[in-house]
Amino acid sequence: MHLRPHAFSRPLVRAFLAASLTAAGLLGTAFVPGAHAAADNPYERGPAPSVTSIEAARGSYAVSQTSVSSLGVSGFGGGTVYYPTSTADGTFGAVVIAPGFTAYQSSIAWLGPRLASQGFVVFTIDTLTTLDQPDSRGRQLLAALDYLTKTSSLRTRIDTSRLGVMGHSMGGGGTLEAAKSRTSLKAAIPLTGWNLDTTWPEVRTPTLIIGADGDTVAPVATHSEPFYQSLPGTLDKAYLELNNATHFTPNSSNTTIAKYSISWLKRFIDSDTRYEQFLCPLPKPSLTIDEYRGNCPHTS
Repeated sequence: MHLRPHAFSRPLVRAFLAASLTAAGLLGTAFVPGAHAAADNPYERGPAPSVTSIEAARGSYAVSQTSVSSLGVSGFGGGTVYYPTSTADGTFGAVVIAPGFTAYQSSIAWLGPRLASQGFVVFTIDTLTTLDQPDSRGRQLLAALDYLTKTSSLRTRIDTSRLGVMGHSMGGGGTLEAAKSRTSLKAAIPLTGWNLDTTWPEVRTPTLIIGADGDTVAPVATHSEPFYQSLPGTLDKAYLELNNATHFTPNSSNTTIAKYSISWLKRFIDSDTRYEQFLCPLPKPSLTIDEYRGNCPHTS
């Protein structure tokens, strides 16, 4: 049978060609309209995740870093910014991380490149003094976010509507203070947090509380657990208690902390539901997890 030109509709022809090329192994995602995650969610960054990818020491992005002197900023003590080197994917969400009592940014530096390589701009900061209390550290986290998004040389790489905070020990207590003060934050992750204020019903930011079963500095019974329980029941929240861990476990590279922090930040800063699978159903106790609580499925 002789076919007239244009007998087939263009969509049908495109579908036929795509199927043929895919079968031949010639069609990559670059050829498929809307194949990039931005088609459904403009904030998704990086390839589809797997257990291997979130447990890896590095993600898919090459990372650069730049130092920020305390002399050139106000409201906090300077720090180091880690960020995806390429600008091909547009802007990224940003996270500021504060250290604990008597500690410097070096104590949480491992999180910088590990999180940045997954598609975030990450700022590990020093505080004004090593003795600053949680309320002060909370204000410093916000000051650092403001510097990062308004003044820094990397501000054009950041989506100012997608920001989060993390911190260890008193920096973890400061993380809750920051989330309480700035309800527009998209994610908060206190790491073995310390704060004499144990009630946080004002928090509106999705919060992952990470405690440690062997913590004698900020025991979970008097810190992390009350923090979690006091968060609103309607809030997307979770409580991860590390097994066989201490107050200082977050100061060294830790796969469990990294994989759930990455998943939480991706899920709530990037609204990337591809990471929901690692948070819901709730992770079960294991060699590294003593307990995990949370509300599933997440609603944000």
